[in-house]
Amino acid sequence: MKIVGIIPARFASTRFPGKPLALIGGISMIQRVYEQCLKSESLNNVIVATDDDRIADHVRSFNGKVVMTSTEHRSGTDRCNEALNHLLTEDPENSYDVVVNIQGDEPFIDPLQINAVASCFLDPQVDIATLTRKIDTSEELFNPNAVKVVRGINKHALYFSRSPIPFIRGVEQNEWINHGSFLKHLGLYAYRTGVLKAIASLPTGSLENFESLEQLRWLENGYCISVELTEKEGISIDTPEDLTKLINITW
Repeated sequence: MKIVGIIPARFASTRFPGKPLALIGGISMIQRVYEQCLKSESLNNVIVATDDDRIADHVRSFNGKVVMTSTEHRSGTDRCNEALNHLLTEDPENSYDVVVNIQGDEPFIDPLQINAVASCFLDPQVDIATLTRKIDTSEELFNPNAVKVVRGINKHALYFSRSPIPFIRGVEQNEWINHGSFLKHLGLYAYRTGVLKAIASLPTGSLENFESLEQLRWLENGYCISVELTEKEGISIDTPEDLTKLINITW
């Protein structure tokens, strides 16, 4: 199985413009993500997909691979699809079975987590794979920014929601965390290449509109999402304040 890791990286972030180029210990965030990806034994290639020449030039400066993509994409999934198309256009013989979509704002992503999502495709039923971890506080359980997921005994996703799921009947909400097992969805995705091409062309679904979660579009259209459990959650940088906290902790 041949797998490519694609790191979507755009410059014009609303909360943190130029985030991929922000320095952590003298090394840019995008370079740190890229170098962590190179440590994954599952990836045959690693590419940065960006819409900005400043990011592209920087990636080339540390001998990274980069492709230019549109500024109009609605999600990292769509950017990954365009990047994949560029790769196949440049070299039609260099096909891939799976694409791993790696967040460009997790500078210390664990390569073992990349391996974990890649391993899901040993199951021929799996179209898409992602990660989750157990929720251990009520604050996180009821935080709508922490996306929850429930999965079946085969580890396939049943539903994703910003609400706490499953609902525990007959128990006070402040006690739910002590009576149920709740899972937080982590934003690392992988797709079979044919599936990536298909889902990139799907119209926005009603469930996706309600919850603002693109993975509900995929479930609504019948795609099988494998959900692998991990004990770790990478440090995600969304704002300059997040970066300051990280630097204070790490250095």
